[in-house]
Amino acid sequence: QTMSQLLDFRTKLYSLREERTMQPHIVGNMLSSMLYEKRFGPWFTEPVVAGLDKDKKPFLCGFDFIGCLSKADDFVVSGTTADQLFGVCESFWRPGMDKDELFETLSQCLLSAVDRDCLAGWGGIVHIITPDEVITKTLKGRMD
Repeated sequence: QTMSQLLDFRTKLYSLREERTMQPHIVGNMLSSMLYEKRFGPWFTEPVVAGLDKDKKPFLCGFDFIGCLSKADDFVVSGTTADQLFGVCESFWRPGMDKDELFETLSQCLLSAVDRDCLAGWGGIVHIITPDEVITKTLKGRMD
């Protein structure tokens, strides 16, 4: 919650100062510096930033605990199931998918990785970002 509140505060402060909304790459750089500030007592979070820039091009990046930003053109994974997700996502993801194919692929990848990790929880939330809308759906996994 503290990280989320600080990120929300800095985003609003940027909007007030600059009189525009933040582009995803700016959010990534700001988040990287926020994590690096706490490198000796880090927040135990591995954030992912995803969005569309002003040219409607996708931007994806992930971070480690101390703020090392790693950009990707295809997909980013994070969390306790990152090892399982890499393998599954590499085999299922392909460029040029429409939003329905992408949702189905994301859902199958997430659920198969979560089923193999007891610390991952009971499902997930999938956000599909298009130039027109953000589609959010909740997935329910095994509950045993």
